[in-house]
Amino acid sequence: MMGISALFVCLMWALGLFELNSALGLNGAGIKCKLQDTAHPPAFSMDGDYVVGGVFSIHYYMHKVSIDSRELRFSRAMIFAIEEINNSSNLLPGVKLGYHIYDSCASVPMAAHLAFQLANGQDPEFSLGNDHNCSQSGMVMAIVGESGSTPSISMSRVLGPFNIPQVSHYATCACLSNKKQYPSFLRDDPSDQFQANALAKLVKTLRWTWIGAVCSDSDYGNKWHGFFLDAAHREGICVEYSESFYRNNPRSKIQRVAEVIRRSTATVIVAFAASGDMRILLEELSREPSPASSVVRSEAWVTDSQLLRFSFCAGAIGIGIQQAVIPGLRDFLLDLPLTKCLCPGAD
Repeated sequence: MMGISALFVCLMWALGLFELNSALGLNGAGIKCKLQDTAHPPAFSMDGDYVVGGVFSIHYYMHKVSIDSRELRFSRAMIFAIEEINNSSNLLPGVKLGYHIYDSCASVPMAAHLAFQLANGQDPEFSLGNDHNCSQSGMVMAIVGESGSTPSISMSRVLGPFNIPQVSHYATCACLSNKKQYPSFLRDDPSDQFQANALAKLVKTLRWTWIGAVCSDSDYGNKWHGFFLDAAHREGICVEYSESFYRNNPRSKIQRVAEVIRRSTATVIVAFAASGDMRILLEELSREPSPASSVVRSEAWVTDSQLLRFSFCAGAIGIGIQQAVIPGLRDFLLDLPLTKCLCPGAD
């Protein structure tokens, strides 16, 4: 039976990422594989004895120069952690960790592409020998990312069959807890199922029993949607409307969601959405005066300072991740060099 490395090569060939210089014969002859296109360059990189990959949505969109400062801090925090390990005489003595950190530009296809690139390694050409073992070097030992659940899912589908550990710092979709589907996925954030229950209890504690709900039309938002509606029903909370949207939807769809909010009688809105999605909705709501409403925010955007500029968010509350003071991290983040836009096709 063809080994998993050979399967990987055939999959790459099917995706058009490799050129096969020789066919896989019945006698087990080797394959020489060559990248057809230039690999996507990393936003930050450093060589080492072992390389750790990173994927973050540093830019909002593929074709616009719009940096997400929080995602940039996430990527820089990863660099800080690796440098702390390298400078320690106790953690990994005699070993230097390197990193290749990429910008997915908040694109699910790009996140999957980068997962393939990181799994393949950094060599533009490698051979598959008679024993079906790849000869490439520089394959990452683990990958940190993505921040969002949907891009994390797409990456895990690629990385799982090859047992490459993937650790997400921010993906909270309950579906990712399924080890049969995502065997190599790990995270340090709790599942959204816990947050949905907590938000319902928060709303009930504040005696808000007539609310509206909006969420991202993604794995992250839709999974929460079901959990929250069930939890709200158990708490005796009535939901006037429940709308889902995505930042790539036509503006007419965003306008319709905004109009539902304006016309509703509920003065409390529970918004469980990714920052990029919520930004689009808030921009639409800011075009016309919106009714005074109390907003309950999810952890994805409750701490996003860039969204506080919208008056609609004044006085909003939500559930955030507990903060901790890490010595030296603040100064490291402030000492940040200018970063060029690395998204394909960006102006």
